[in-house]
Amino acid sequence: MCGLPKLSSSSSMATTGPEAVMTMFSPASCWPNPFDLSFVHGEVRTDGRTLERLTVRAVVPRGDELLLVHSRVNGDLMFPGGGIEAGESHHVALARELLEECGAELREVGGLLGETREYRAAREPGFDAYCIRSLYYLCRIGDQLVAPQPQPYEIRLGFVPGWFALDEALQTNKTQLAGPCPQWTARETRVLAQLQRWHQQGIFDHGY
Repeated sequence: MCGLPKLSSSSSMATTGPEAVMTMFSPASCWPNPFDLSFVHGEVRTDGRTLERLTVRAVVPRGDELLLVHSRVNGDLMFPGGGIEAGESHHVALARELLEECGAELREVGGLLGETREYRAAREPGFDAYCIRSLYYLCRIGDQLVAPQPQPYEIRLGFVPGWFALDEALQTNKTQLAGPCPQWTARETRVLAQLQRWHQQGIFDHGY
């Protein structure tokens, strides 16, 4: 695994399309065959003018376990993370989200494991689609967890952090997909499935 990537600052919202400039950076080359997954919710034109929200998500392994956030309301598991605030670097956004959602101190950011794009119809005038673009980074945290500092909506959804076996987490989310669940559950399930494949191939044994 390569060393710490140099990440540029980015605002949380951007437009994509013929006029847009996509922010790209080098960490993807640090991980062999990073995943690139897309999801389309409903009838959406994905090749038109798109309003994009950029988010970062932390993949924190500990042996065969991952640090994940469990929703007591929905029953699903998700990776810690969220939107990048104005002026934040990816590293700073990851650190803030890990502290808020898990009470964890970010110590190191490794490679960019992959990214997902979720498209849905845009509510804003002049746009064909709204896209949540999520970048998944391999992260290392400190040994001690303190009390999380959840946002109001995270409190409403009963977010609780914990360590979960990869296979257990994947099965939990697959079970949730059989019934009503948040749209992000499909995204997180696909990412967990990719990590499981890498783990079975010996690529993701211990993360670093």
